[in-house]
Amino acid sequence: MSSDDLGTVAALHDPVRRAVYEYVTSLGREAGRNETAEAVGVQRTLAAFHLDKLVEAGLLEAGFKRLTDRTGPGSGRPAKVYRRARGEWQVSVPARDYRTLALLLAEAVDRLGGDEAADEAARRAGARLAGEGEDLGGALRRRGYEPYEEGEDLRLRNCPFHVLSQEHPLLVCSMNLALCRGLLEGLGDDAARARLDPRPGECCVAFSKNNES
Repeated sequence: MSSDDLGTVAALHDPVRRAVYEYVTSLGREAGRNETAEAVGVQRTLAAFHLDKLVEAGLLEAGFKRLTDRTGPGSGRPAKVYRRARGEWQVSVPARDYRTLALLLAEAVDRLGGDEAADEAARRAGARLAGEGEDLGGALRRRGYEPYEEGEDLRLRNCPFHVLSQEHPLLVCSMNLALCRGLLEGLGDDAARARLDPRPGECCVAFSKNNES
């Protein structure tokens, strides 16, 4: 953990700022100041203050975009909009470096051809992650997947294993799918089916209704 990481996470201590951040990151698109203020229940000037502080902390990125279809004279200037920043931060006191070890282990599995054993281990781990009385959405939120509904599907806005998936995509996405299937088993949820359906900027796994149930 660096001091920058700690300062970044500390920026979320304020409850209003945290609510602003959670709203923007839940959308999967840019959010304007007026929209955010209305959603969080604060004045526009206060929302703008917290949005810009989140940009300073590196948690959000800002840009400019027209929020209406109007063009030409009288259409006004593009509005300032915000979206989740691409970076990620971890806080551990004292500092720990689990990421490097995970990358080394993933490389070892690749070299040894242990894909099937890794998938089976991931499936068993997923089954153990299921909390008593928990539903699928709650279990996924607790693990950082940020689920959201799209039609009859449940999609995942965040990949908790993003760094590893960039270095070892085939292994990590296969293990992630196995983990999600194990989670369904642990929950006793036979109404949903986990499948690979990657999208840019999202998790590679999605859930759909199990037509065989």
